[in-house]
Amino acid sequence: MDKKIITFDIGGTNIKYGMADKKGNICYKGKYPTPKKLDDFLNSIKKVVDSLKIKIDESKIDGIAMSVPGAVNNNTGIIEGASAVPYIHHCNMRELITKTTGFKVSFENDANCAALAEVWKGSGKDVNDALFVICGTGIGGSIIKNKKIHTGKNLYGGEFGYMIMDRDFETGKFKNWSETSSTSSIVRNAARLMGISPRDLNGVRVFQLAEEGNKYCIKAIETFYQNFATGLYTLQYIYDPEVIIIGGAISEREDLIDKINEKLEFLKAHIDITTILPTIKKCEYGNDANLIGAVYNYILN
Repeated sequence: MDKKIITFDIGGTNIKYGMADKKGNICYKGKYPTPKKLDDFLNSIKKVVDSLKIKIDESKIDGIAMSVPGAVNNNTGIIEGASAVPYIHHCNMRELITKTTGFKVSFENDANCAALAEVWKGSGKDVNDALFVICGTGIGGSIIKNKKIHTGKNLYGGEFGYMIMDRDFETGKFKNWSETSSTSSIVRNAARLMGISPRDLNGVRVFQLAEEGNKYCIKAIETFYQNFATGLYTLQYIYDPEVIIIGGAISEREDLIDKINEKLEFLKAHIDITTILPTIKKCEYGNDANLIGAVYNYILN
């Protein structure tokens, strides 16, 4: 009998959930606002589980898979680090949810879940070794080795945004990849060039202005793509993956891959020792990626 898995994606604003089979097919999807307190959170999980038990016999439910923010310590059941959902950290969430629902529970970091969805059923399904880079207001990601997550000794594997990219000549301040190459960097650079506050712009507006011919927005976008491609080039030579998959807000741009490849070719033309360039793909799964990846993590464990 193909048992079902209840899957949750815990976000700072909303909690998404669904029921999935072991092939990653999801049904009974829903979402609700993330509770403000731990007791309310646990009660909401129980309420969802009980409602799904009405739709399917309890004997056909294998367990619960969760995508969560923070650094998941699978040895202890504790979600380390910090996030917009502070009460899930530094207590034994695995024990609490198991006690609340009566089901086996697995956890994985949300970025890692998105990566697992891609190597299971998406852009990385035909490879064993991949990097997953999420580019939004910051940069994060995951390292996939033999289709499994590599978290590292301190659970920081895949935190590509920490990579140092530049040092300001005048202030001496170091800049990491998140600061130089996230979507928020586009807004900051465009605003600085235009002499306005970043609060008066957003990423969508910068791209709109660039399409209308605004030279400052065009320069900010071109700088972003070059810095982003430089980071991807560096990651390729560090890990040498079969593919680097891009997720996050920027992955919605239709011209993303073409622009990255253009900047990679520029690097190749100016760096004599270059022998390879990364294969870049966009993620295939959007809003369901974390739900699907949590299921795959459950199956792997």
